[in-house]
Amino acid sequence: MHRVLSVAAGFGLLALLAFTGPPATIKVYLIGDSTMSNKEEKAFPETGWGMPFRYFFDETVTVDNRAQNGRSTKSFLAENRWQPVAQDLRAGDYVFIQFGHNDEVPTKANYTPEADFKANLTRFVTETRAKKATPVLLTPVARRKFDAAGKVEGTHSAYAALVRAVAQEQKVALIDLDAESQALLQQFGVENSKLLFNHLAPGEHPNYPAGRDDNTHFSELGARKVAQLVLADIRTLQLELANRIVKREVKKTVDAQAR
Repeated sequence: MHRVLSVAAGFGLLALLAFTGPPATIKVYLIGDSTMSNKEEKAFPETGWGMPFRYFFDETVTVDNRAQNGRSTKSFLAENRWQPVAQDLRAGDYVFIQFGHNDEVPTKANYTPEADFKANLTRFVTETRAKKATPVLLTPVARRKFDAAGKVEGTHSAYAALVRAVAQEQKVALIDLDAESQALLQQFGVENSKLLFNHLAPGEHPNYPAGRDDNTHFSELGARKVAQLVLADIRTLQLELANRIVKREVKKTVDAQAR
Protein backbone atom coordinates (compact mmCIF):
# COMPACT_ATOMS: atom_id res chain seq x y z
CA MET A 1 0.00 0.00 0.00
CA HIS A 2 2.79 2.41 0.96
CA ARG A 3 4.58 1.58 -2.29
CA VAL A 4 1.42 2.36 -4.28
CA LEU A 5 1.02 5.67 -2.47
CA SER A 6 4.69 6.47 -3.01
CA VAL A 7 4.44 5.77 -6.73
CA ALA A 8 1.24 7.80 -6.93
CA ALA A 9 2.93 10.68 -5.11
CA GLY A 10 5.84 10.45 -7.52
CA PHE A 11 3.52 10.67 -10.51
CA GLY A 12 1.79 13.62 -8.87
CA LEU A 13 5.10 15.43 -8.48
CA LEU A 14 6.02 14.74 -12.09
CA ALA A 15 2.64 16.03 -13.21
CA LEU A 16 3.15 19.20 -11.17
CA LEU A 17 6.59 19.75 -12.65
CA ALA A 18 5.26 19.14 -16.14
CA PHE A 19 2.48 21.64 -15.50
CA THR A 20 4.74 24.39 -14.17
CA GLY A 21 7.56 23.69 -16.64
CA PRO A 22 10.54 25.95 -17.25
CA PRO A 23 10.00 29.74 -17.57
CA ALA A 24 8.77 30.77 -20.99
CA THR A 25 11.23 32.53 -23.25
CA ILE A 26 10.50 36.22 -23.73
CA LYS A 27 11.84 39.24 -25.58
CA VAL A 28 12.70 42.61 -24.10
CA TYR A 29 12.47 45.29 -26.78
CA LEU A 30 14.33 48.56 -26.33
CA ILE A 31 12.99 51.52 -28.29
CA GLY A 32 14.61 54.92 -28.05
CA ASP A 33 17.50 57.08 -29.20
CA SER A 34 21.30 57.08 -29.42
CA THR A 35 21.85 56.95 -25.66
CA MET A 36 20.31 53.46 -25.70
CA SER A 37 21.22 52.16 -29.17
CA ASN A 38 23.76 49.64 -30.44
CA LYS A 39 26.82 51.31 -31.97
CA GLU A 40 28.82 50.48 -35.07
CA GLU A 41 32.51 49.77 -34.63
CA LYS A 42 33.41 53.13 -36.17
CA ALA A 43 31.67 54.89 -33.25
CA PHE A 44 33.54 53.09 -30.45
CA PRO A 45 34.20 53.78 -27.63
CA GLU A 46 30.78 55.47 -27.76
CA THR A 47 28.38 52.94 -26.22
CA GLY A 48 24.61 52.87 -25.79
CA TRP A 49 23.41 51.57 -22.43
CA GLY A 50 21.34 48.92 -24.22
CA MET A 51 24.56 47.16 -25.24
CA PRO A 52 25.69 45.96 -21.77
CA PHE A 53 22.05 45.60 -20.69
CA ARG A 54 21.55 42.50 -22.83
CA TYR A 55 24.11 40.55 -20.79
CA PHE A 56 22.18 40.91 -17.53
CA PHE A 57 19.65 38.14 -18.15
CA ASP A 58 19.52 34.38 -18.34
CA GLU A 59 18.91 32.25 -21.43
CA THR A 60 15.12 32.75 -21.25
CA VAL A 61 15.48 36.42 -22.25
CA THR A 62 16.42 37.93 -25.61
CA VAL A 63 17.08 41.67 -25.59
CA ASP A 64 16.11 43.15 -28.96
CA ASN A 65 17.56 46.66 -29.14
CA ARG A 66 15.66 48.69 -31.76
CA ALA A 67 16.84 52.09 -30.51
CA GLN A 68 18.37 54.30 -33.20
CA ASN A 69 20.57 57.38 -33.23
CA GLY A 70 18.75 60.67 -33.62
CA ARG A 71 15.24 59.29 -33.30
CA SER A 72 12.29 60.85 -31.57
CA THR A 73 8.87 59.33 -30.97
CA LYS A 74 7.72 61.11 -34.14
CA SER A 75 10.45 59.75 -36.41
CA PHE A 76 10.38 56.28 -34.82
CA LEU A 77 6.76 56.03 -35.92
CA ALA A 78 7.18 57.82 -39.27
CA GLU A 79 10.04 55.51 -40.28
CA ASN A 80 7.97 52.40 -39.49
CA ARG A 81 10.31 51.33 -36.71
CA TRP A 82 7.63 50.80 -34.07
CA GLN A 83 5.08 48.94 -36.18
CA PRO A 84 7.17 45.73 -36.62
CA VAL A 85 7.79 45.62 -32.87
CA ALA A 86 4.07 45.94 -32.12
CA GLN A 87 3.31 43.23 -34.67
CA ASP A 88 5.85 40.77 -33.25
CA LEU A 89 5.06 41.26 -29.56
CA ARG A 90 3.96 38.20 -27.62
CA ALA A 91 2.38 37.79 -24.21
CA GLY A 92 5.05 38.15 -21.51
CA ASP A 93 7.37 40.35 -23.57
CA TYR A 94 8.53 43.79 -22.43
CA VAL A 95 8.99 47.12 -24.19
CA PHE A 96 11.34 49.65 -22.57
CA ILE A 97 10.48 53.08 -23.99
CA GLN A 98 13.01 55.92 -23.66
CA PHE A 99 12.66 59.05 -25.77
CA GLY A 100 13.02 62.79 -25.24
CA HIS A 101 16.54 63.79 -26.31
CA ASN A 102 15.46 64.51 -29.88
CA ASP A 103 11.76 65.14 -29.27
CA GLU A 104 12.51 68.17 -27.11
CA VAL A 105 14.71 70.24 -29.46
CA PRO A 106 12.62 72.62 -31.64
CA THR A 107 15.48 73.15 -34.11
CA LYS A 108 15.72 69.42 -34.92
CA ALA A 109 13.78 67.88 -37.79
CA ASN A 110 12.55 65.16 -35.43
CA TYR A 111 11.14 67.64 -32.92
CA THR A 112 7.88 66.43 -31.36
CA PRO A 113 5.55 68.99 -29.74
CA GLU A 114 4.59 68.16 -26.17
CA ALA A 115 1.03 67.04 -26.90
CA ASP A 116 2.23 64.77 -29.71
CA PHE A 117 4.99 63.37 -27.49
CA LYS A 118 2.44 62.33 -24.88
CA ALA A 119 0.17 60.87 -27.55
CA ASN A 120 3.02 58.85 -29.06
CA LEU A 121 4.08 57.47 -25.68
CA THR A 122 0.49 56.54 -24.96
CA ARG A 123 0.29 54.75 -28.31
CA PHE A 124 3.39 52.69 -27.49
CA VAL A 125 1.87 51.77 -24.13
CA THR A 126 -1.60 50.94 -25.48
CA GLU A 127 -0.35 48.81 -28.38
CA THR A 128 2.09 46.97 -26.10
CA ARG A 129 -0.65 46.10 -23.64
CA ALA A 130 -2.94 44.99 -26.47
CA LYS A 131 -0.49 42.14 -27.03
CA LYS A 132 -0.41 41.31 -23.29
CA ALA A 133 3.16 42.56 -23.11
CA THR A 134 4.48 44.93 -20.45
CA PRO A 135 5.46 48.54 -21.24
CA VAL A 136 8.06 50.33 -19.11
CA LEU A 137 8.52 54.09 -19.53
CA LEU A 138 11.89 55.73 -18.94
CA THR A 139 12.57 59.43 -18.65
CA PRO A 140 15.41 60.60 -20.94
CA VAL A 141 18.84 59.95 -19.49
CA ALA A 142 20.72 63.06 -18.29
CA ARG A 143 23.29 65.01 -20.24
CA ARG A 144 26.49 66.03 -18.49
CA LYS A 145 25.93 69.65 -17.49
CA PHE A 146 27.10 71.38 -14.30
CA ASP A 147 26.65 74.93 -13.08
CA ALA A 148 29.51 77.12 -11.81
CA ALA A 149 29.09 75.69 -8.30
CA GLY A 150 29.50 72.11 -9.55
CA LYS A 151 25.83 71.16 -9.26
CA VAL A 152 24.23 69.06 -12.00
CA GLU A 153 21.72 70.93 -14.13
CA GLY A 154 18.77 69.14 -15.66
CA THR A 155 18.30 69.53 -19.40
CA HIS A 156 15.15 67.42 -19.88
CA SER A 157 12.81 68.92 -17.27
CA ALA A 158 9.76 69.45 -19.51
CA TYR A 159 9.91 66.19 -21.44
CA ALA A 160 10.87 64.10 -18.42
CA ALA A 161 7.78 65.52 -16.69
CA LEU A 162 5.67 64.46 -19.67
CA VAL A 163 6.96 60.88 -19.38
CA ARG A 164 6.12 60.86 -15.68
CA ALA A 165 2.64 62.19 -16.46
CA VAL A 166 1.93 59.48 -19.03
CA ALA A 167 3.19 56.83 -16.61
CA GLN A 168 0.81 58.10 -13.94
CA GLU A 169 -2.14 58.48 -16.28
CA GLN A 170 -1.68 55.06 -17.85
CA LYS A 171 -0.51 53.34 -14.65
CA VAL A 172 2.72 52.20 -16.28
CA ALA A 173 5.95 51.13 -14.59
CA LEU A 174 8.31 54.13 -14.60
CA ILE A 175 12.10 54.29 -14.43
CA ASP A 176 13.08 57.90 -13.73
CA LEU A 177 16.40 57.70 -15.51
CA ASP A 178 16.71 61.48 -15.75
CA ALA A 179 16.69 61.91 -11.98
CA GLU A 180 18.79 58.81 -11.30
CA SER A 181 21.47 59.60 -13.86
CA GLN A 182 21.68 63.18 -12.59
CA ALA A 183 22.40 61.74 -9.15
CA LEU A 184 25.05 59.48 -10.68
CA LEU A 185 26.73 62.46 -12.35
CA GLN A 186 26.66 64.42 -9.10
CA GLN A 187 28.26 61.48 -7.33
CA PHE A 188 31.11 61.41 -9.86
CA GLY A 189 31.54 65.19 -9.88
CA VAL A 190 32.50 67.67 -12.57
CA GLU A 191 35.78 66.12 -13.71
CA ASN A 192 35.30 62.42 -12.99
CA SER A 193 31.91 62.41 -14.72
CA LYS A 194 33.78 62.88 -18.01
CA LEU A 195 34.77 59.22 -17.63
CA LEU A 196 31.11 58.29 -18.15
CA PHE A 197 30.91 60.02 -21.53
CA ASN A 198 32.71 59.91 -24.83
CA HIS A 199 35.43 62.34 -23.78
CA LEU A 200 38.71 61.70 -25.61
CA ALA A 201 41.93 63.65 -25.97
CA PRO A 202 43.36 64.18 -29.47
CA GLY A 203 45.12 61.01 -30.60
CA GLU A 204 43.63 58.92 -27.78
CA HIS A 205 41.47 56.79 -30.08
CA PRO A 206 41.78 56.13 -33.84
CA ASN A 207 38.06 56.72 -34.37
CA TYR A 208 38.43 60.27 -33.05
CA PRO A 209 41.91 61.51 -34.04
CA ALA A 210 40.98 65.11 -33.20
CA GLY A 211 39.55 64.07 -29.83
CA ARG A 212 35.97 64.22 -28.59
CA ASP A 213 34.11 66.36 -26.08
CA ASP A 214 30.69 64.67 -25.95
CA ASN A 215 28.41 65.21 -22.96
CA THR A 216 25.49 63.21 -24.32
CA HIS A 217 26.82 59.82 -25.44
CA PHE A 218 28.37 57.33 -23.08
CA SER A 219 31.70 55.61 -22.78
CA GLU A 220 31.67 51.89 -22.05
CA LEU A 221 31.85 52.71 -18.33
CA GLY A 222 28.99 55.19 -18.55
CA ALA A 223 26.78 52.80 -20.49
CA ARG A 224 27.42 50.11 -17.91
CA LYS A 225 26.59 52.41 -15.00
CA VAL A 226 23.33 53.56 -16.62
CA ALA A 227 22.35 49.98 -17.50
CA GLN A 228 22.92 49.07 -13.84
CA LEU A 229 20.54 51.86 -12.79
CA VAL A 230 17.88 50.32 -15.03
CA LEU A 231 18.62 46.86 -13.67
CA ALA A 232 18.22 48.04 -10.08
CA ASP A 233 14.85 49.59 -10.94
CA ILE A 234 13.63 46.37 -12.54
CA ARG A 235 14.16 44.73 -9.15
CA THR A 236 12.64 47.64 -7.20
CA LEU A 237 9.55 47.63 -9.41
CA GLN A 238 9.27 43.86 -8.82
CA LEU A 239 8.79 43.14 -12.50
CA GLU A 240 8.67 39.45 -13.36
CA LEU A 241 11.73 40.16 -15.49
CA ALA A 242 13.74 40.51 -12.27
CA ASN A 243 13.48 36.74 -11.77
CA ARG A 244 15.49 36.27 -14.97
CA ILE A 245 18.53 38.33 -13.98
CA VAL A 246 21.68 36.22 -13.85
CA LYS A 247 22.97 35.93 -10.31
CA ARG A 248 26.49 37.08 -11.10
CA GLU A 249 25.06 40.33 -12.49
CA VAL A 250 23.08 40.94 -9.32
CA LYS A 251 26.26 40.60 -7.27
CA LYS A 252 28.18 42.95 -9.58
CA THR A 253 25.39 45.54 -9.35
CA VAL A 254 25.25 45.35 -5.56
CA ASP A 255 29.04 45.67 -5.37
CA ALA A 256 29.04 48.63 -7.74
CA GLN A 257 26.32 50.41 -5.74
CA ALA A 258 28.22 49.77 -2.53
CA ARG A 259 31.24 51.56 -3.99
